[in-house]
Amino acid sequence: MLLFYSFLFCGFICLIGQIILDNTKLTPGHITSMFVVIGVLLDTFNIYDKIIKVVGGGASLPITSFGHLLVHGALSEAKKMGIIGIFNGVLKFCSAGIVAAILFSFIFTIIFKPRD
Repeated sequence: MLLFYSFLFCGFICLIGQIILDNTKLTPGHITSMFVVIGVLLDTFNIYDKIIKVVGGGASLPITSFGHLLVHGALSEAKKMGIIGIFNGVLKFCSAGIVAAILFSFIFTIIFKPRD
C-alpha cells in the first residue's frame, strides 16, 4: 500500500505542475521554483516530515523534496553550529543530489548530440 501512496503523491505533484503549466503563462522554471518554495514552507511548519511518514519514498522524489532538504539541513546544523551551521547544513544535505545532477548532465551531453 505504501508504494501506491508514493505513486499517488508523485502523480499528484506532477498533475498540479501540469495544470499550472497549461492554464497560466508561467514557465517550467517558475513552476519548479514555486514547488521548491512550497517544500520549504511545508518543512518549516513540520508538515513535510509527516507526509514522508505517510507516503514513504514517494515524498523524496518530487522537486518539493529539494526545498525540504534545504531547510531541514539548515535548521539541523544551525542548532549545532549557530549561524555558520545554516550554510553548512544546506551544503551537507543537498550536495550529493547536486553533484549527481551535474555529473549525469555532463555524461549525457557527451553521449548524445543535439538536433539541429
